[in-house]
This record gives sequence, structure tokens and C-alpha cells, in this order.
Amino acid sequence: MGGHDRWVIHLDMDAFYASCEQLTRPTLARRPVLVGGAGPRGVVAGASYQAREHGIKSAMPMSQARRLLPPNGVILPPRFKLYELLSTRVFDLVARYAPVLERISLDEAFAEPPALAGASSEQVREFGARLREHIRSEIGLVASIGAASGKQVAKVASDLAKPDGLLVVDQGTEREFLAPLPTRVLWGIGPVAEGKLRAIGVRTLGQLTALSDADAVSTLGSVVGRDLRRLATGVDDRPVSDRAELKQVSAETTFDRDLIDLVSLRREVRDLAVHAHKRLVNAERVARTVVVKLRHTDFSTVTRSETMASPTDEFDQLASMAERLLIDPSDFGGVRLAGVAFSGLSVPHQDPLFTLSVPVTDAPVVSRAPAPVPVVSSSWRPGDDVVHEEYGSGWVQGAGHGRVTVRFETRSSGPGVARTFLQEDPALRRGDPADCLA
Repeated sequence: MGGHDRWVIHLDMDAFYASCEQLTRPTLARRPVLVGGAGPRGVVAGASYQAREHGIKSAMPMSQARRLLPPNGVILPPRFKLYELLSTRVFDLVARYAPVLERISLDEAFAEPPALAGASSEQVREFGARLREHIRSEIGLVASIGAASGKQVAKVASDLAKPDGLLVVDQGTEREFLAPLPTRVLWGIGPVAEGKLRAIGVRTLGQLTALSDADAVSTLGSVVGRDLRRLATGVDDRPVSDRAELKQVSAETTFDRDLIDLVSLRREVRDLAVHAHKRLVNAERVARTVVVKLRHTDFSTVTRSETMASPTDEFDQLASMAERLLIDPSDFGGVRLAGVAFSGLSVPHQDPLFTLSVPVTDAPVVSRAPAPVPVVSSSWRPGDDVVHEEYGSGWVQGAGHGRVTVRFETRSSGPGVARTFLQEDPALRRGDPADCLA
């Protein structure tokens, strides 16, 4: 197909994690909602638009976000099983419109709908509006859509369309559309490349396209420089294709001076684990295997790895395992390079939902599978899914002082009633994240 009869759409779910929480917990529908770890090292994995109005962003440390959160705001632990279920529903629906989807993550994908081959901009707008309305009415979530002649421009368009918008870039206007935008909107231009371009006076994509080949190459490298300059003109014929599975995430660094003591090696490896963990979280995966790579002063390389019984994305667990795999440099010489990788990746819902605190054999047998585990006092956390024998499905709104307050509601119930119980109440048991979709 030639350049001008091709239409690619980029679909991005708005504030996806927080929107899933608001959808299934109607009391939170208009409140600021944060999803993420509440511990000392927790970061914001998702923020509702009501929370963003207070300056809270994804990937911000939770300690900082908590200070910005208004009194009616809520912090919830992530429920990847729920996000995975809703993501599947959204993309199953999108697949009715476009059989080939290139899924980038749980909440975004590219498609090249066959119905749009050779369509006019107006027809593409109607198509996008219909698809957005269908997702809203059938699933209850909001998607923003960008459409253009290639992937890069479609992605930039959906970013500009957010929140809750649709932006179609007319064929032949890609270059003018991109020209005034800052360089970092382009995929492949991160903070480092942005800094290098800024140093030679290039701040917009229009200025990037005006660079000579020689300048583009000397600033950004031979392959990358030419590619990015071409993308900045809006020319992008990369196909939309099903993505191959991600195999591992990693981070490594070469030290200015060889490290000769275990304390500084441990500190550096923990730092690398932070970067690898960020990639793991961004890829929405959990890992089973931790790999540590050490290169010595004499360039010989040692790789050590350990595999866990069940996959996790818990930072402390992964980082402490990486530290345990280290070899003391005083035993075998200085270290010039270290790397940390997490592999054996899978989608989070295969995780055990919580660690069993008693032997399974002691669990009372109930007709519903799997047999629930008796809950140990104070193990309820805000955001946990709960089922009560009489009141049905709900979630923990607060827990402490031997009591737990549960808000009973699901996606279809409308705002529910909150009731307080003793923590050990036998009528309460762990729920499943899917219960709230009932």
C-alpha cells in the first residue's frame, strides 16, 4: 500500500489502572485515586484525572504523592488480575474492528483497520468515534485515539488527544503537525538525546528535520540519527504486527574505577536493580529469575542466577536476591562492570494473591474452590477484595484496632454501603479481583 491510503490508529486507555478501580468501586468514581505501593519505596503506578489535577503523576514517589493528595483521595494496591481481565475485554472488542493488534502494554495498542484502507479523514473520525463509544458503552472505560498514516504520528496524536479525545492527522500534513512539537514526543528520544539536541539548539521536531545528515549523525549516532530525523518528518512505514514476547529486562553499568569492596558493589547493584525493576513494572510483568553479571579487571565475566518458586514484582525481594548472588571482590579481584537482569517473565495474575500464613491442610473445606485460608488478624489492607457470606462482594476501606471496614459494591451495584466487622469475623474471606465485575 502506498503512503496515502494507509491509516494506523493508536488506542490508549485513559488513566487505565485508576479507571479500572473507579469502574469497579463506584464510591470512588469522582474521587482522586492512586494505585501503587504504599511502602517507603512505593511509586505511583496509576493516578486518576482527579488526582492529576493536584500535580500527581505516574512514577512519582508515593511519599511525595501522599503529600499532594487531598483528604478525599484514596491509595490502593494494584490489582493486576483485574487490569488484565479488563484489558483483554477492551482488546477483544477492538479486534472486532481490526484483526491485527500490536499490543504495547495492558492499556495501549496499534491497529491498522482493513475498513480504513483508502478512507477519508472524515470516515476515519467517524470510525474512531464509533469505536470509542463502543468501548465506553460495553466496558465502561474511556479510550483516547490518534489516527495517522503511520505509527509514530498516530501515537503522538493520541497523546495530544488525551484525556477522552480523538485526533486524526490528515494525510500529507504529518510534517506540519510534528514541526512545532518538542523533540521528546518522538519515540526513541529520551532525556539523554533531548539534552544532546538541546545543546546544539534543537528543541522542536521541525528543527530536527532541518539538521544536516552530518549533524544528525554526529549528535545522535549513525543509525539512530537518520531514523529519528526521518520519523520527525512524519514518514513511518513500519508495519503493525503482533509483538513477540518480552524475554527479560536488565540494566548494567561500567564503573569509572574498578570496585574492590563488597559494600560499594552492593550499593551499585541495588541501584541497577532499581532501573531493571522500573522496566519490569513498565512492561507490566513479574519475574521468576534474577541474574547478576560481573566483569573483572581482567575482562573475565561471571554470571550467577537464582530462580524463585513463584514470580514477583516486589522490589525488595528481587533486589535482595541480586545482592545475595554477589561475590566479594576481595576474594577474586576488582569489578569493572555489573549488570542485573530479571527473566522468566509472565503476566502478573498468575501470582498467588497473597502468601499463605497457615498450612493449607488446616484450611476449612468449602464447596467453592479454592479453599479459603483463615485470615490472620490485621492482614487486611485497604483495597483488598472481600466476600461476606451475607453481604456479598466488597473491598476493604480501612483496617486497624482489630476491626475492618468493608464497602460492599461492584461495577453494577452503584455506590455501596460500608460496614465494620471484627478482623477475625469468620463470615469474611478473601475475594477475587474478578468478583467486582459481576
